[in-house]
Amino acid sequence: MLDAAFFMQLVSQYGYFGAFLGSLVSSLSLFFPVPSFLFTIAAGTLLNPFWVGIIAGTGAAIGEMIGYPIGRGISYGLKKKKKSRVKSKFELKLNRLIKKWFDRKLGPVIIFLFAVSPLPDDFVVIFCGIIKYDVKRLFISMLAGKIVFSLVLAYAGYYGIDILLAYF
Repeated sequence: MLDAAFFMQLVSQYGYFGAFLGSLVSSLSLFFPVPSFLFTIAAGTLLNPFWVGIIAGTGAAIGEMIGYPIGRGISYGLKKKKKSRVKSKFELKLNRLIKKWFDRKLGPVIIFLFAVSPLPDDFVVIFCGIIKYDVKRLFISMLAGKIVFSLVLAYAGYYGIDILLAYF
């Protein structure tokens, strides 16, 4: 079982690269939560929390991008399957409206909110692949959210370890 001592040893042995790699690998796993936040918290207790947040957030954002090509593959499969089916005018208008909202107004906000929280952002990245959302805009929004989330975790580890050690 993975415990705090394992993460502390990993981070102390590999430093910033351990924080990056831990976040990257845990973000690569789709639909199966791997506790990447433990890497970031552990790294924040041992290393500079600012750089841990930046590096771990970057690794997490890169790892989350694995869902985009999966979404593109789903889009291709759906397009091939639906050639024989005629879409209604309502369905076409709804698809255009959702894509328009996501492209212009709400897309970056939705991506950022999912990335900056512990919500499952795999679905959002896959959806972006399905609607062929701009991959650069997706990555920038995901990167910003993951860095903010990782900074919070790293500073929680940095300041929280003293509080925890005071009770033990």
